Amino acid sequence: MKKKNRIILFATVSLGLVALLFVLLLGHRSTLDDFAVKNPETITRIFMADNRQHRVLLTHNLENPSDSAWMVDEKYYASAPMIDMLVSTLSGMRIREKVNRAALPNVVRDLSTNNVKVEVYQKVYAIDWFKGKLRLFPHEKKTVTYYVGHETRDMMGSYILREGDKEPYVIYKPGLRGIVNTRFIADPIPWRSHRITNLDVKNIDRVQLDIMSAPDQSYAVVRDGDGFCLECGNPLTRAAGFDTARVAQMLSSFTNLNFDEYAVAVPKVEVDSVFSKKPKTVISVTDRFGNCREIKTYVKYSNPDDIKAMPDTAMYQVFDLNRLYAIIDSKDTVLIQYYVFDNILQPADFFLGKERYHVAL
Repeated sequence: MKKKNRIILFATVSLGLVALLFVLLLGHRSTLDDFAVKNPETITRIFMADNRQHRVLLTHNLENPSDSAWMVDEKYYASAPMIDMLVSTLSGMRIREKVNRAALPNVVRDLSTNNVKVEVYQKVYAIDWFKGKLRLFPHEKKTVTYYVGHETRDMMGSYILREGDKEPYVIYKPGLRGIVNTRFIADPIPWRSHRITNLDVKNIDRVQLDIMSAPDQSYAVVRDGDGFCLECGNPLTRAAGFDTARVAQMLSSFTNLNFDEYAVAVPKVEVDSVFSKKPKTVISVTDRFGNCREIKTYVKYSNPDDIKAMPDTAMYQVFDLNRLYAIIDSKDTVLIQYYVFDNILQPADFFLGKERYHVAL
């Protein structure tokens, strides 16, 4: 009899706790202040889509604490600043006010035709009691879906409808003087990292620069035990000595080497005239695990119309003196800055201690 009573008591207490849990969750969700994503550190996926056929999936490896934890469409590393901004917005946005009754029909109509759908998935537990002290049965769950619309007239709020709510609200982020809707972008390109390499010098095995217009000035810096040796010319021949400070400076450039932006709208005249020719230089960097990245550089014109107007396009005045085109691993066309690549785009003579000059001009 006592055993039976204990079983009944245990079952009653368990059901009571489950009921209390549901009441707390439902009650917590229904408050107007509870609009943001809670526990953003548990986000595993964010999917966004808009009415212009853009789609992007941002995935988060919770076991990876580094910048490479987030991926774009499960293929590309994500931009850490962009991800930080999005997660901060999701966790920090608040309801400013309800939509004015008179404006509500127009807001709903606009949201139905022009919105960014945002789905947030998180790691949750089927049992999560006593403020996280008892957690059982972890799994991924879609915790919230937002429909992000346009901004308010005062440019200080955004209309957002949360799935399950009867109507949208005007949403803002405390401390942000501006709008949050511009932070929800369904186009995958802006989310991709601009990083080309992130290599410690100790992990570099070989760096090579091939200069098409001056092959005798091509060079390779090759690991030699705990140090490096320099090979110059065509064919590459080991140099007897070199400026170790300049070589060290060049190698350190690969620690955090980034491009400026994706070249998403290259003028056709440049496609026909620039990319139909051989690259100016080819940079290749190989790590100690055998992984290689290749960067082909091409000149960029200050004004593409000069290609047609100028009889001699070899004149330096027509070239962009700040940026180059580059194709990374024969896939992505980007823009790079001379300033960032300054220590890499130098001729062999520079590393032999002679005068510095750019070979890509």
